[in-house]
Parts: sequence; structure tokens; C-alpha cells
Amino acid sequence: MTARVAAMALLALAGCGQAERLSRIGRPPEMSPVTNPAEDPRYRPVTMPMPAPREAPPVANSLWRPGSSTFLRDQRAAQVGDLITILVSIQDEAQLQNRTQRSRTGTETMGVPNLLGLETQTGRLLPRGANPASLLSTNGAGASDGNGTVRRNELVTLRLAATIMQSLPNGNMVLQGRQEVRVNNELRELSVQGIARPQDIASDNTVRHDRLAEARITYGGRGSLSDIQQPRLGQQLLDILSPF
Repeated sequence: MTARVAAMALLALAGCGQAERLSRIGRPPEMSPVTNPAEDPRYRPVTMPMPAPREAPPVANSLWRPGSSTFLRDQRAAQVGDLITILVSIQDEAQLQNRTQRSRTGTETMGVPNLLGLETQTGRLLPRGANPASLLSTNGAGASDGNGTVRRNELVTLRLAATIMQSLPNGNMVLQGRQEVRVNNELRELSVQGIARPQDIASDNTVRHDRLAEARITYGGRGSLSDIQQPRLGQQLLDILSPF
């Protein structure tokens, strides 16, 4: 019963996906409306370990304000709703090669040639023709050879404006940004999330992606080209269920 329900749910989801593709035949993918990211049902405020708050001592007759970077007003983003440009520059290359070989051979022989004369009575306990000197004899052999190679080369260079969603008690800022670009019938989506320190924001109001804590960077798309690159639904189902 459970397998039947799961199969029906899978078919329903597949039908929804096919219906969405059928609904945009002859039309390019539609862009998402500009909305408040905090209203997304999947949005969750971020909480991080915070130090104990400290109050700045009052300074009389001073032009310097505690916490200020300069005598003039800092133009870099610092408040909720301000924009910061995130520079994404990922250049990753990895190469792994592993090989495992294993071989095992075993032989076991057991017998009771003499046991206080009781070996002459084995005919009563064992089948006819049993030889007490060789009651059990086994042998086995096994071998395995595995070879695997992984090679990866990635290069992504992008710029994206993100919004400050939260200002944490220690001054760190929770950033979230999303961008959509449509070229012909292909829609490209870029999403960046993370936590940045005010000290890592450059004077031109930019921050590098490798300075973001808990960074989440996604780059993908949907459209005619992306649909062709995806395997068929039947093939995906067989890949999941087939044990061979």
C-alpha cells in the first residue's frame, strides 16, 4: 500500500512538472516577480552565537563617535535594506584517483582419525561411507579490483547586488540576493546568501564571496536547453529503483 501511494505521488509530481512545461510551449520561461525575500515561506531568520553587549563610555566634547570608521559618514551599507555588491569568483580544480585490489584464498580440512575408539561407531551416527579421517573439507577464493578517477574543473565569475536582511547584535550582517537573466528561451538564476562582517566590506561597497560565512551560492537555469540536459522521467525512476 505504501509503495502504491509513493508511486501515485511520484506520478502526480511528474504530471505537475510536465504540465508546467506544456503550459510554456511556444513561450519563453516567465521571470519571477520582485518580492520581499523575508516573505518567502522558506525564509528563516539567522541566529548566531553573540558576545555580551558592551556599552560605549560617554565622551564629552569629542568629535569622534564610538563605532565610527571616520569623522565623516560611512557610505558603506550597514542597515537593514541597504544593498551590497557580492563578487563571486570561484576557480576550483580537483583530481582524485583511487585503486583498491584484494585477494583471499582459504582451505579448511577437519577429521577425527582416532577418538578413544569411538571412530569405529561413526556408522551409527553418520551416513554410510563416511570417513572419520576426513569429515569436512572446504576451500574458497575471492578477488576484487576497483579503480576510480574523479576530475573536476569549475570557473564561475559573477557580480550580484544583495540586500541586508538582518543586522546581528555583534554587527555582522545577513545578506541575501537573487538575480534572473533571460536570453531567448533560457532563464538563468543566481542566488547568494551568507553572513558578512562590516570590516570585510570594501570602500566601493563590495564584498568577496570567500568572506561570507555560511555562504550558499546557486547558479542554474530553466528553459529549453535545461530541459534537454535533464534525463527522462522514466530513466530517473529506473535509476532510483533498479538494484542492478
